[in-house]
Amino acid sequence: MQAIQYTQIGSATTTDLAVPSLRPGHALVQVMASGLCHTDIDVLYGRYGNGTFPLVPGHEFSGRVVAVAEDVTDLEEGARVVVDPNIPCGSCRSCQKGRYNLCRDLKAYGVTTDGGFAEYAIVDAKHLHDIGKLSFHTAALAEPLACVLNGLAVAGYGDASNALVFGAGPIGLLLALSLRARGVKGVAVADINEDRLRFAETLGLRPVVSGSGDLKAKHFDFVADATGLPKIVGEMISYTADGGTALVFGVCAPDAFVKVAPFEIFRRQIRLVGSHSLNKNIPEALSILHQDDCFMEKLVSHRLPLAELIPFFRKGGASAKTMKVQFSEAQ
Repeated sequence: MQAIQYTQIGSATTTDLAVPSLRPGHALVQVMASGLCHTDIDVLYGRYGNGTFPLVPGHEFSGRVVAVAEDVTDLEEGARVVVDPNIPCGSCRSCQKGRYNLCRDLKAYGVTTDGGFAEYAIVDAKHLHDIGKLSFHTAALAEPLACVLNGLAVAGYGDASNALVFGAGPIGLLLALSLRARGVKGVAVADINEDRLRFAETLGLRPVVSGSGDLKAKHFDFVADATGLPKIVGEMISYTADGGTALVFGVCAPDAFVKVAPFEIFRRQIRLVGSHSLNKNIPEALSILHQDDCFMEKLVSHRLPLAELIPFFRKGGASAKTMKVQFSEAQ
């Protein structure tokens, strides 16, 4: 089968691999759509995960079950599914509290074990969720959407009457659309990329140029960063209204630091919250995708064969108009 494989840090290539062998408790999935995430690039360059090489990346994928192990009784061949990529240990302190995304030995498809940038993938049947009539490329958005839902659940948006999301990329727009779907009005999206801001406006969101006078200090009940830029994270609190919440959602470099004023957090009763990955949120994400009025699926800007994805793993491979890039089989 054809696959993208990381052979060592910084090296990604298309290659031919043997179709993975079926083993107990697992299913063989023909991958129909697999989304590229910035985390995939971080894994490639040794900035995320434990550097397991060689590795087939890809943790946002959907497909069709073509074979199931004999001991799997609740899954049939032909099932249309999406993957929950996280593989927690189930026994550590975090897992015992139900915080599986914070597992001390967290593994994941596409990060520590082969994932979805291949024609076939072997997946534990417990990690597969039926997608119903959703298209495969829409269902592949369930994983990033589930990360968003985990972030919103952890942070809470309560009685927020407005919100500001920094970053008009796919994740930032999923955050903004999810807030709007939950009844938060006046959702603004800030970016410096005019193409992305115009696209955000077509989704019914309010575009704002980062650093402009349109961004009012202490104005937003809920503020989230989806850029991963320390400078933006450090400025979030200045835009957060008294009693509001600031969510660190974007992935900053591990060695980055920001300056915040503790007195400001204390005096204005600001909640500063972090969020990591997803935590059993795939079913909720699928429910939202089924109800979505085709806004979220518009985030998929590229549906390409595996061989054409390689440039997007490199710096400069994406253009200003690039949103979610997917490997997509003919459907």
